[in-house]
Amino acid sequence: MRRTDLAGLLCGPGRIVRFGSGTTARLSLDVADAVRARAVRAAAAAAGLRLDADPADDGSVALRSAFRCDLVSLAAAWSRDDAKHVPDDLQLDGSMLRLWALAAGSPDQRGGYLLALDPQAPHTHRPLAAAAYRAGISPARVGADDAPALRIAGAARVRRLVELVGPTPERVPATDWPRWWGRAS
Repeated sequence: MRRTDLAGLLCGPGRIVRFGSGTTARLSLDVADAVRARAVRAAAAAAGLRLDADPADDGSVALRSAFRCDLVSLAAAWSRDDAKHVPDDLQLDGSMLRLWALAAGSPDQRGGYLLALDPQAPHTHRPLAAAAYRAGISPARVGADDAPALRIAGAARVRRLVELVGPTPERVPATDWPRWWGRAS
């Protein structure tokens, strides 16, 4: 896992902010539960980033890094005018999509898969949908303003997502991971 793959956490609810004169930055995000938190922390550790966990009463977990100088380039790429911004040249790959699914993915009731978006940054939704389209998973934006997501549906798109994100991570329930139920072609 490369440090640049951490951008997958920013595709969903993740945030990155610079401190002071901009020589350090911190990555933070909230995840739904402790299982997801462990998986995200392990993936971040593989990229050389330690995330501290702060469990909440509702079962969710806040994750955040220390302020670090090696996160400044990621912060610069994902910030514009002190707001979260999707880089114009974002090319989603399997590693980024894997982290996005780990942090904020879930199956839907109709056989598709949802990748949650940041409700605090609606201006990022359209560029992320365009990047997902370029990756071959052509999503639709769904959900209310407080719970927006990209929905990947249809056999070819879900199969492509499964190919990109790879096998279910250790200790993550298989029911939470993208899967395709169709026959092999």
